[in-house]
Order: sequence, then structure tokens, then C-alpha cells
Amino acid sequence: MKTFLRVVIFSLAVIFFYTFYASSMIPQIRPAPPPVEAKLDLGAMTMEQFINLGDTIFHGKGTCELCHNPVGGRAPLLDQVGKRAEERLKDPRYKGKAKTGEEYIRESMKEPSAFVVAGFGVKGTNDTQSPMPVVTSGAIGLKDFEVDAVIAYFQQKAGVSVTVQLPKEAPKQEAAAPAAVPAKSPEDVVAKYGCGVCHKIAGQAGPIGPDLTKIGAKKNKDYLRRAILDPNADIAKECPTGPCVPGIMPQDFGAKMTAGELEMLVNYLAKSK
Repeated sequence: MKTFLRVVIFSLAVIFFYTFYASSMIPQIRPAPPPVEAKLDLGAMTMEQFINLGDTIFHGKGTCELCHNPVGGRAPLLDQVGKRAEERLKDPRYKGKAKTGEEYIRESMKEPSAFVVAGFGVKGTNDTQSPMPVVTSGAIGLKDFEVDAVIAYFQQKAGVSVTVQLPKEAPKQEAAAPAAVPAKSPEDVVAKYGCGVCHKIAGQAGPIGPDLTKIGAKKNKDYLRRAILDPNADIAKECPTGPCVPGIMPQDFGAKMTAGELEMLVNYLAKSK
């Protein structure tokens, strides 16, 4: 009995010591609070700030760089679109309603098939249908002032006069949830990470990447997980607009997704048959 009591007392002493040491001697790691979408005071913006906003949207929320980049050749480069816009209006294949370069760029973001640059249309449509999603709806969902900011960015980058007018006042914005809040369903994961911009998945009809509506019938979970974390490991042979190429799909989902989100998406895809 005495031996048992000694063992119990010794065990409690060890537990107490390590608890004290862990709480008092080891530096505590406190995670930073999740980022919250910045509130913009559009009414007080300068043109330079507005152009910088367009730059940020082009390289971020707008997901423009996924296709408009020199790597994949999936869509035309936009460095000089501010200058070429006027020329496109005179092209006999143009079927839109724009009258100015600014209107043309805005129209091309909201009605991409109004004019398709030769060689960049959906396969089999003779360049009459654009694979580009409408940026003001779906997973991208740019607001009108964000579209204008991108236009201003394009014009400034091309070295032409910026004709876009600054917003006179900030539109009413919905309260944004913290960006780090985990998705609660596979559909939320798809929307959060913009999968539907490129792929057919979860009711979204992205026209750029492979159709994922029945991917579970062809690929197992290991393949699907690897395809998300390391997109260049296995390149699909055919995409809607032609041969698939590496470098188009974002490479950082492994750093952005939580483990729960990843497995939720993998399980969802695996059941898509």
C-alpha cells in the first residue's frame, strides 16, 4: 500500500512539475487574429489609390492571372489592352455595343463573348464564344467599382489616359466574414477558393479546366488530394479550350486550405460519379 501511495504521489509531482514548466517556462504561441476584409473609403480615394486597387484585384480577387499570363497561353495578355481597346472596336468580328475603349474593356469583363481574340475562343466555336467567366457573377463576383478600378489599372499600365471616373461615395457593403473562417460544406469550399471559375463543379460551369462533375468515377482520393496540393504532378490531357498546361491552377491551396476543407473537397469529388 505504501508503495502504491509513493507511486501516486510521485506521479502527481511529475505531472505538476511539467504542467508548471509548460505554462510558465515555455513561451506561449498566440495565433494572430484572422484577417478581415478591409473597409474602403471610396469617396476619399485618389486616382492613384484607385489604380492600385485595380492592380490588387487583377492579381487577387479577380483571378485574372490564372489565364492572362505568359506561361499557359490560355488567354491574351492584357498589358496593352488599354491601348488596343479602340482598335478592337473597329474589328469586323466585334459584335458588342461599346463606343469607347473604356466601354469595350468593361463589356469584355461582363460579356466576354462580345469579342473573342482570334485563337482564344472555346474549341469548336470558331472564336465566337469566350471561355472567360463573367467577372461580376459566380465565384468571382466583382462589384461595379471593382471593375472600374481594374479598367483604370489597365489604362494606366498601357500608358493611355485614365478615363474612368472615381467613385463619388462608397456603395453599401455587406459585412464580410473573416477570411480565415473554415468552410462548412463542399459547396462552400468550392465558392471560397473559386474552383468554379475554371471547372464544372458544384453547379458552377467554369469553362477552362477539366470537368469535375464525374471525376470520382475515374480518380481515387489519393489522386484528387495530390491534384489539389500539387497541381503540376499530374496534368490532364485535355481541357475545354485545348491541351491542359502546367502553371494555370494555383499552387498554394495546400497553404490556404485547412485540413478539414481539403478532406471535405476530396470526399466530395470522390463521390462525384
